[in-house]
Amino acid sequence: MNRLVRAELRRLFSTPLWRWGPPVAVLSGGALTAMAVLVGPENFDPPMPGIDTGPGVRLVLSLIGLTVLAPALFGALAVTSEYRHRTITYTFLFAPRRHRVLAAKLAAYALAGTGYGLIVAGSAAIALYGAAAARGTEVGASPGTVAGMLACLTAAMTAYTVIGVGVGALLRDQTAALAVLGAYLYMVEHLLVLIPGVSAVYPFLPGGATAALTQASLMGEASIEVTGSAATLLPPVLGAAVLLAYALLAAAAAVLLPMRRDVT
Repeated sequence: MNRLVRAELRRLFSTPLWRWGPPVAVLSGGALTAMAVLVGPENFDPPMPGIDTGPGVRLVLSLIGLTVLAPALFGALAVTSEYRHRTITYTFLFAPRRHRVLAAKLAAYALAGTGYGLIVAGSAAIALYGAAAARGTEVGASPGTVAGMLACLTAAMTAYTVIGVGVGALLRDQTAALAVLGAYLYMVEHLLVLIPGVSAVYPFLPGGATAALTQASLMGEASIEVTGSAATLLPPVLGAAVLLAYALLAAAAAVLLPMRRDVT
């Protein structure tokens, strides 16, 4: 397993993914947070609590949850790129026990997802305090609270990377996997939270569980405008448990589904 994980990490660093990942992470964490702070949540439409309040800080950091598509796509590419370029045949010839190959991919990309999340969190922290200082505004949450939320978002990036690996193993076709992830995260969940009655399931969806980590959701605020009531969020601990359950389900799918399938 150690050799398989090392081989998967070497494969990762031989592809353009490792060059795209850090810049995308900085944009997702730093650029998005800085823009939101400089504009000011109180200037949003509708107006939101300012950055000098706890809810305002939570809302700004919750915007990072809207960027989880990137680590999910990276995870999906870990599997689908091998099917697309037909290298999966040689991989399984080298290591015939497929469950070990997929487990190694999960381990390698979980590490990569954690690294991605740390870059996102670090750049978001710098942007939050830097942009607040540039505006001459105090950050309305303690450093410990901010660090806790960013740690939770780092864990969320890891979970979405694993979910992406599971989706890639399930669909195998690269275009289909990317389309399904994008459509679900940016269309299906957003539509569900805006439908009266149906929005009750939102807290138990991946997006709702991610929003629970910061106890703020831009989509939840939007649902007030449409349905007249905000989507209820789970407590952070339960949100983390739901997100972990999705990651474990995706990991099980990634390991078990390719066992009996033909490679081509």
